[in-house]
Amino acid sequence: MVDWGVYLVTQASLSEGRTTAKIVEQAIAGGVGVVQLREKDRSARERYELGRQLRTLTRESGVTFVVNDRIDLAQAVDADGVHLGDADLPVPVARELLGEDAVVGRSVSFVEDARAAEAAGADYLGVGAVYATGSKADIEDDEYAVGTDRLGEIAAAVDIPVVGIGGVTADNATEVVAAGADGVAVITAITGADDPEAATRALNEAVERGRSKR
Repeated sequence: MVDWGVYLVTQASLSEGRTTAKIVEQAIAGGVGVVQLREKDRSARERYELGRQLRTLTRESGVTFVVNDRIDLAQAVDADGVHLGDADLPVPVARELLGEDAVVGRSVSFVEDARAAEAAGADYLGVGAVYATGSKADIEDDEYAVGTDRLGEIAAAVDIPVVGIGGVTADNATEVVAAGADGVAVITAITGADDPEAATRALNEAVERGRSKR
């Protein structure tokens, strides 16, 4: 069973000079539930080698491991699944290639897209950007943020888990979960923290507070 509470998306360029493997080790110690291999600025070969390392770490700790975008890479490193965006292969194709037991996620920002993703067979949704964020150039302005109201509408419209992503920190994760999300996905809130383990624990605590507010 997947623990959606705190979901780490990796990115070495946002990890303050530390290796992704080290960040993941510390996040696992802090209680992370899902790790997604992102690393968009690395070659496929580099992501493959890193994915093998992260697969070992996550398997040993019972943490769910998914790969961003690349179904072939998910297959190659024996990941638990894949997370897909608008430009990636459709959910049914991922399901056919990875199998019925694979975890297939889909990024959405609107209710209609959420319903469509669920109907296509997605196991969970990454909803965002909840807040303005600097990790993607196109969502640095609040004008493009989903916000907690729409996140709540999306969560209410589907019967699969919803994870809020984009500008989420330990300071606002409680309101994201209270709005209806099952958990929060972050990059810099963990990778950029002085102590990634402590940062992960703080996020978990914020998620629990949000659940208690529903």
